[in-house]
Amino acid sequence: MLRRLHLDQPADFAFTPDNLAWAQAQITKYPEGREASAIIPLLWRAQEQEGWLTRPAIEGVAQMLGLAYMRALEVASFYFMFQLQPVGSVAHIQVCGTTSCMICGAEDLVAVCKEKIAANAHEVSADGKFSWEEVECLGSCSNAPMAQIGKDYYEDLTAAKMGELIDALGRGEVPLPGPQNGRYAAEPLKGLTSLTEMDSGKHQFNASVQLAHDIGDTVKRIDGTEVPLLAPWGQGAPTSGIKPASPVPSAKKAAPAKKASGAKPSAKKPADKTGVTKQAAKATSAAKPAGKSNPAMTPATAAAEAKPRTMKAPRKSGADDLKRISGVGPKLEITLNEMGFWHFDQIAKWGAGEIAWVDSRLKFKGRIERDDWISQAAALASES
Repeated sequence: MLRRLHLDQPADFAFTPDNLAWAQAQITKYPEGREASAIIPLLWRAQEQEGWLTRPAIEGVAQMLGLAYMRALEVASFYFMFQLQPVGSVAHIQVCGTTSCMICGAEDLVAVCKEKIAANAHEVSADGKFSWEEVECLGSCSNAPMAQIGKDYYEDLTAAKMGELIDALGRGEVPLPGPQNGRYAAEPLKGLTSLTEMDSGKHQFNASVQLAHDIGDTVKRIDGTEVPLLAPWGQGAPTSGIKPASPVPSAKKAAPAKKASGAKPSAKKPADKTGVTKQAAKATSAAKPAGKSNPAMTPATAAAEAKPRTMKAPRKSGADDLKRISGVGPKLEITLNEMGFWHFDQIAKWGAGEIAWVDSRLKFKGRIERDDWISQAAALASES
């Protein structure tokens, strides 16, 4: 398949405010002069926002990172996860066609897509809602045949089930992802034959499906409002000093990349040992890695420990299901109970000192901030 920019391009591109904040946060993960390392996540976010990767989006990301337009286009055209042509407004369906899925009926799923969407891959349906393609292995061989629809896997499919999914999505419904034959995850069809103790204390759905269910963004275009912006490496202020990219004009009106403002052509500029040109390495950025020179970004775990208020037993109403907090499993819940934490509102009240105290006593250091337990607990506490 040829990897070329689509002939018809939108006039411009700009991240939504929330997506822009997310993109700027990603850039601060990397040392000064190496911001170009954020190219893949930023291109991916642009695609998630728009549905496909347009030329203005590619050039806009290049400007944010101080890259020549061609460098960004090289990345976008190399990886097949980037869609360089319009896709369905509701969903782009990727059917796995590799060995396991093929022998379990992937060709039947493709036939359904041809019948219900369009005769050819990458062709948008007549109503504009869907597009499809056959892809290489998506790594869910135990649940073959399967397809990725939007951001999630729909597994253990049949031709009839694939047709039902497309019809449901067309009606504006969002079918629950994961196994479609009643399986919890990828265990044997007749149930677990080992590790049977894992049958107890689990979420209603497996971790991936549970997250899709809780966030509700399975086929939704990402606009940055789905989950809190987490940037623990920057201590909550990762975007200061980074200038947003202005909307990039239409490809038909844009000047050649070497003359465009903000572009960083690398001609005649030798690369250093890391493969980054000397010119790109000199790109200025307000982002600073955490360390002695930037104390404002020192991890919260460096705060003085302060023991939180604990309880000897849960309240009479019963303990909260702490496993509803993403990142807390059955064993971690037991550990928290043993430490004296039984309720969401206890966790929601932790400050930096309390987080440091708990974190130093857990086997999974850093998880509290990484998974943002405090915000999750506060939201769950308000429900009860």
